[in-house]
Formats: sequence, structure tokens, C-alpha cells
Amino acid sequence: MIFRLAEPYHGRKAVSLPRLSVIIPNYNHAHYLPRSLTAIVQQSAQPMEIIVIDDASTDNSVEVIESFAAKYPVIRFYRNEINRGSLFTVSRGLDLASGDYVLAAAADDEVLPGFLEKSLRLLGKHPEAALSATITEFREAHTGVHWLWGAGIVESPTYLSPARMVECERKGKFYIPPNSVIFRTSALGEVGNFISELKFCCDWYAMYVAGFRHGICFVPEPLAIFHVQPNSYYHKIRRDKAEYRRVLELLLERLSQSENQAVLGFIREGGSLFIYGIPMLKLLVSRPEYRHLITPTFLRKNLSHSIKLFLKNHSPAFLVNSYLKLSGNRKTTAAQSLQNQHG
Repeated sequence: MIFRLAEPYHGRKAVSLPRLSVIIPNYNHAHYLPRSLTAIVQQSAQPMEIIVIDDASTDNSVEVIESFAAKYPVIRFYRNEINRGSLFTVSRGLDLASGDYVLAAAADDEVLPGFLEKSLRLLGKHPEAALSATITEFREAHTGVHWLWGAGIVESPTYLSPARMVECERKGKFYIPPNSVIFRTSALGEVGNFISELKFCCDWYAMYVAGFRHGICFVPEPLAIFHVQPNSYYHKIRRDKAEYRRVLELLLERLSQSENQAVLGFIREGGSLFIYGIPMLKLLVSRPEYRHLITPTFLRKNLSHSIKLFLKNHSPAFLVNSYLKLSGNRKTTAAQSLQNQHG
């Protein structure tokens, strides 16, 4: 593993950390770019490069990116001549990246102070890990609902072996928030990077297959914020039941390939497919070759998750937030964590 001395910005002390490439695909997110880019360039540990690729935006995104690139030499700016979509753009970024680790960051999300340094320090101690993740706060501005994903997994920064990941899964205390994930580049490449045919499942597949092969690092602090957009790609495809099922079928086909035999065993034991709710349950029931994945753990987690989603979508925000707080999904928000850091 190659290490580098992170270049300090604004008088920060340089620290020796693994080499990181940050990839930010952008399409018409000029309004959010200052927030996301500022959050990266002001980190206590800097990446070796920030690759920003604009996907033929029609707003003033290019102007915003160019202004940041002029101020911060670490930013490398590229443009797609025509709109190609986020998966193509991220794949292009991976081809351009030269870091031993890579973070694919959405232009409309943000990370909090300490995110890069804490994640990279832990990865440096556990080079066998496929990735690192942190607790993430999900925020729905259009509903007022916000909750934490990844809370309660561990008490301190830790490496989780595949066996321990399963142990946490069985207890219902495991989730990898995708926007907080820093991949070991080689581990991501082993699973095919982000496979375009898997669409909304491509990050889940990469995280869980790589994770169950090599283990993961986890920092139990809310250091990232995911802003849930009502018209996001996931929400659009979720409304297309036939397409949603087709992608889930492709996911199961990939997981059933011979190279994933051990991984699928871990996924079955931990009930990891619960995250896809009732549509996944219906698919497993309808396909005899996949029914072995229906276990008591899967059913318990699937039912619990489906009930939470139903309540979230059909209850007033104050009731949902109160329920999430009682269920352990609202212990300390990202904003409170940031306030605590500054005492």
C-alpha cells in the first residue's frame, strides 16, 4: 500500500494517510455544489485529487466548478459532451482516478469535519478492509423527517470481519450507508466496480460483495449527510414495479454466480436482502431457486423494515421522528455531532 503526505490547506498540519481520489459526478446541481465541494476542500486530511465531472448540465454548474478549480488546484475538472447519466460518469471518474482508495461523492450530499481523516486513519490500520463507512444522517427536507443509518453497529472505530458483519446483521444492527463509503480501489475493481446493469443496486452489490470478501472498517460517528430528493432516480424507478423487479432479478443472478458462493452464504445468514422490502420477498417466494434465502432472520428484518417505511410514508413528520428516536435511529444527529466537536 502506498502512503502519501496529505498536502495541508490553510495552514493545516500534514498527516500521513492512504492516497485518496474523490469523484464527484454532477448534473444540474449548481445550487448544491458550493456546499459539497467546500465540505471536501475544508477537510483536515486532503485527498490527492478531487475529480469533478459535469454531465452536460444546463444550469450554471460549470461556472461554479471552474471557480472552485481555480481556487483549489486539487480539483480536476472534466466535462461530458452529452448527458450520459451518473453511472457512466462515475465509471469515467474511476478510470481517471489514481488513488489507492476512492470516494464517489454525490454533488448534493455533504461530509462533516473529520470524515476523511478518521476514515483514512482506520483504513490505514486495516489495509485488508474493502472499505470504510460511517454513520450517516438521512434528511428529507420535503417531509421534515431525518434519521440515522448505521447507528448502534459498534461503539468505537473498528474493523469488522465478514463473520462479525454477519453477527451484526443477525442482530439487526448493520447497514452500510453508501454515501459514507470509501472503497479500497483494488477491492472495488475485484467486484466489477459499479455494474451499470444493476442500476440502483450497483452500490449495494459493490459494498456488500467486497465487504463480505474482505471485511470493512466502521467509524461510529455521524460524519456524512444524505439529502433525500423526492424526484431522485431511485424514487422514480421504485414506482416502476416491473423495472424494479427486473433489476432485483439481475442482482440475485449476480449474487448466485460461483465467485460469490461464500458471499451469498453470508448474505443469507444475515438476511441482508431485507433492504429491498416486500418486492424482494415476493421475488424470492416466486422463484424456487432463491427460496433458500428466505430465513427467519430475513423475514424478521424485512417485516420490520417494511413497517418502518410504511409509517414513514403515511405518518406526520413529528410522529415519525419521535418513533425513530425511540427505536435508536435518532440518537445524535450530524448537526449535534458537529456541535459537540466544537464544544
